[in-house]
Amino acid sequence: MMLFRQPSYDYSKASPKEMQALAKQWQDWAGNLASQGKLASNGPRLSMEGKVLKSGGVITDGPFVEIRERLGSFIIVKADNLEEAAALARGCPALDAGGSVEIRPVIG
Repeated sequence: MMLFRQPSYDYSKASPKEMQALAKQWQDWAGNLASQGKLASNGPRLSMEGKVLKSGGVITDGPFVEIRERLGSFIIVKADNLEEAAALARGCPALDAGGSVEIRPVIG
C-alpha cells in the first residue's frame, strides 16, 4: 500500500490549468503502474476534514492537528517486497510537491 502525504496546500487557490496539469501527472504516473500490471487498487481521494478519536474518548477536529503533512489518498500496488514497492513509488507527483509516499505491506 502506498499512502500519499503532502504538506498543507490550499488547492482551491490553484488555477484550473494548474489543476489539470497536476491531475495529468497523477494519471500518467498511475497509468504507468497499471501498464506494468502493478496497480492492484486505486484508492479514493480523501477529504481534508475529519476527526481523531484518542484513548479516553477525546475527539479532536481534523486528523492533522499534530502533523505537518496531510494524508491525501492511497493505492495498493502489486510488489514482491518493500524494495520493489519503493522503486514503484519513484516519480510519484506527491514527491514533486514536497510530500512523501509511505509504503506498507498489506496483511491478509
